[in-house]
Amino acid sequence: MYRAPVREVRFVLEELLGAQRLAASPQLREYSNELAQSVLEEAARFAENVLEPLNRPGDIQGVRWTEDGVVTAPGFREAYRQFVEAGWPALGASPEYGGQRTPRVLNMAVAEFWASANLAFKLGPMLTHGAVHALELCGTEAQKQTYLPPMVRGEWTGTMVLTEPQAGSDLGQVRTRAVPAGDHYRLFGQKIFITWGDHDLTTNTIHMVLARIEGAPPGVRGISLFIVPKVLVEPDGSLGARNDVRCLSIEHKLGIHASPTCTLAFGEKDGAVAYLVGEPGHGLEYMFIMMNSARLSVGTEGYAVGERAFQRALEWARARLQGKPPVAAPAGPLAIVHHPDVKRMLLRMKSQTEACRALTLYGAFQLDLAEFDGSEQVRAAARTRAELLTPIIKGWCTEIGNEVTAIGVQVHGGMGFIEETGAAQYARDVRITTIYEGTTGIQSNDLIGRKLARDRGTAMSALLAEMEQELGALTTSDATVESVRRAALAGVGLLGRATRSLLSQLASQPERAMAVSVPYLKLCGYVAGGWLLAKSAAIAAGRAQGSEGQFYSAKVHSAAFYAAQVLPVATALTQVVEAGGASVIATDAALL
Repeated sequence: MYRAPVREVRFVLEELLGAQRLAASPQLREYSNELAQSVLEEAARFAENVLEPLNRPGDIQGVRWTEDGVVTAPGFREAYRQFVEAGWPALGASPEYGGQRTPRVLNMAVAEFWASANLAFKLGPMLTHGAVHALELCGTEAQKQTYLPPMVRGEWTGTMVLTEPQAGSDLGQVRTRAVPAGDHYRLFGQKIFITWGDHDLTTNTIHMVLARIEGAPPGVRGISLFIVPKVLVEPDGSLGARNDVRCLSIEHKLGIHASPTCTLAFGEKDGAVAYLVGEPGHGLEYMFIMMNSARLSVGTEGYAVGERAFQRALEWARARLQGKPPVAAPAGPLAIVHHPDVKRMLLRMKSQTEACRALTLYGAFQLDLAEFDGSEQVRAAARTRAELLTPIIKGWCTEIGNEVTAIGVQVHGGMGFIEETGAAQYARDVRITTIYEGTTGIQSNDLIGRKLARDRGTAMSALLAEMEQELGALTTSDATVESVRRAALAGVGLLGRATRSLLSQLASQPERAMAVSVPYLKLCGYVAGGWLLAKSAAIAAGRAQGSEGQFYSAKVHSAAFYAAQVLPVATALTQVVEAGGASVIATDAALL
């Protein structure tokens, strides 16, 4: 049974990040540790009692396409109704449109619970939130007043509509046409892989669609963003006629079977009525508001499903009687949780999930500081830090999620390969997260091609200096924490070495640098995770004797395992970054 890690999240928010400082902002003056705890506990109850029970049935039954539209898995409509009645769609949205202004770091923590309990369900609200955010920043006042209140209330949902059969990640190839028609446009084209592109949960869906206005220049400069409602909205806000948008089919996928992935046809008749967002030719710029938000959220999904896989594996290991470990023990079989290798696997799952959680929430906190801190200097530095970390969080946390769920299957042994145990579903569901919103390779190219090359490593150097300074300042009499600190500090040194090498390669042989961009991204994740776990261990060691001694002791042990058995991979990755690119560029494609 899933138990949302409320205490773990509170530790990161309250003790590691000190998120309560956000209450100094007039916009977040009501935020407090007590408010965060209340929100987290309510979110945990909803995740555990409503979403989790639908996860396995939704995987088995999936969604169903009909001529009249997509029918969701049994129980999902009722769950969504409860989701709306509880006010969850409003979390984080502007009060001007009926939302509840809460910091990004809290919203991201809540999203972890949704993703752990039922990833297929969580994807719908995530996309709506992204569409709301884009409209808040880029829409006209009339567009905001028309679409935002019902979306914030959860009465309507939103989507991101980018991909076409010939244009996957290369959005410059988008062909969907937008033809001017008075005060609006008519869209003609087909889009694929549209998550929650059609469903029966709400009366309307607001599609945010990339298209090319007739006569626009080729490439990304000719792309614009449009609002395309599934059902047209009358001037008084009521729903009118069905727009010329139709779901042609849904994909049969490896996982997330309860989440409809749709092929949408725009303009099979007279053209889908569409409304331009912002200025023509700026569509990709506006869409990236949604995409960057989604990238952080997908990073959360990676470790969130890993958390659920860990909980199930631990439950199994405690109950499964099998064999006898090579230590003194009572006669007869012993629960496999006592076997050294099983314990190793569980610690690997646990420690890496904790590292991902700390890094993701740290990144979300930087976005809050960038928006709400009173100092312009702090805001600017935090914005730069968040931009640097976004591809790392998205890429590394989803890769770790795939590793952790695979280990979960292994802990179950042969039973893990059997669907009835549930371990396999997590491995299937999480697999999409390394692909969503740009593959790990795309994230790593963004990291080194844009973030690192743009300022010649200035932002990364600032992060490295801060990590080194904080680790150097950690003072502890605990030998275990000291070993963690030293390992984390050594990792920072390796990342600095790899960064200098990569910058040199970018200047002289960019192709060689691109060939090691994913190893570099992973190195960044492992080292940043080690830094945050070392800080966590230092905090926890000083509190391990109190009423929550077991909780804090577990954090120290988790960090110690990470330092001893996870962080050493930084040495190998540094070697790959420094020299591994040559083996790639020296190989002709014909030899593959």
